[in-house]
Parts: sequence; C-alpha cells; structure tokens
Amino acid sequence: MKADFDHVDTWVFDLDNTLYPPHMRLFDQIEQRMIDYVMRALGVDREAADRLRADYWKAHGTTLAGLMAEHDVDPEPFMRDVHDIDFSVLSPDLVLRHRIQRLPGEKIIYTNGSAPYARNVIKARGLDGIFDKIFGVEHANYHPKPDAKAFELVFHLANLDPKTAVMFEDEDRNLEVPYRLGMKTVHVAPQPSDKPYITHHTSALSGFLAQLVN
Repeated sequence: MKADFDHVDTWVFDLDNTLYPPHMRLFDQIEQRMIDYVMRALGVDREAADRLRADYWKAHGTTLAGLMAEHDVDPEPFMRDVHDIDFSVLSPDLVLRHRIQRLPGEKIIYTNGSAPYARNVIKARGLDGIFDKIFGVEHANYHPKPDAKAFELVFHLANLDPKTAVMFEDEDRNLEVPYRLGMKTVHVAPQPSDKPYITHHTSALSGFLAQLVN
C-alpha cells in the first residue's frame, strides 16, 4: 500500500471525525448549538429546527449553506456561536502527532468548520504546530464541501497539485471532487463506503498512517 502514496507531496486532512475519533463526540455539541441557532433565527420549535438542520446539510452541504441560501443568514455570527463549545472532551494523541509529522511534504487541514475552530481542535488533540496551512469554510467564501467551487477556491489558495495530493475525510461524499481532480482519497470512517471514488478506507487514521511512515 505504501507504494500508492510514494508520489504524494501534499496531505490534506478533514477535521471533524477525522483528526479525532467519532467516539469523542465533539460534533454532538455543535449540532445542538446549530439547532438552538436555527430556533432563534427562524422562530421555529426544536423539532422543526433539527429537521431543517439535517435537511440543509443534505441539500446544501452544510446547515449554514442552507441557512444562507434559504434565509440569508449572516455566516460569521453563526460560525462563532456554534463553535463556542467544550473542547475538553478531546484528548491529546502524541502517536498520531508523530506519524503526521513524519509524512513527507506539506500537511494541510481543510474543514467545513472555521479555521479558528480547527486551531482549537488541534490544540486539544496535541496536534498544533505540525500543519503548514489551515483552511476553513470561510476561505471558500462559505461554499462548503462537497461543492466543486469550494475545492477550487481552497486548492488554489493552497497551491496544491491534485495529482500529487491525498485527502483524508470521514464524509464519503466529500471525496468525489478530489478524486475527479486526480487525488488519492482515504475514507476515514467505522464502515467502508462502496463509492467508486474512494481509493482507500480506514477506521483508524493513526494506524493507516503508520503503514506509510514506518
């Protein structure tokens, strides 16, 4: 398998449920704050707000994108509010840190969250200081993954060549565009996906990286 990555000089990592395992359940806090925000912004009850949160995620890529498209919601207050959470549920992973550091080339984070939020996450995980660039949805003018426009904007800012890059991501739908651009794609999730644009799967990011750096 290591030979599949010999050409790679740029390593792109999603954040949530990728650089920390799903069982830490950090995103649960964000979902609850999203529901609260939708309730306040649209004047609906909790059940309706939760339904809209999920529907907008499916249709628009993120709840925020749906709120912007359907209700002209200002993205910046939304992002500040939903990311005002308790990061103490995350624990440092120094083994993962060591393995990411040993990857040859540039290491990048690209998340549908914000860049300040990403910095808080990696600090809590003991991963701060090892990534060369961090991109949030704000760097894509709030176009979210899996929108092709989002990847175009971020990859341009990152100055990466997709043909020498790989992306690690827990949402399989977010890997279709990178694959079409020529990137290797690694689905990081408990269960494998049957999508044809997934080139590799792992349920444990650190263990997968160990095969590439040892």
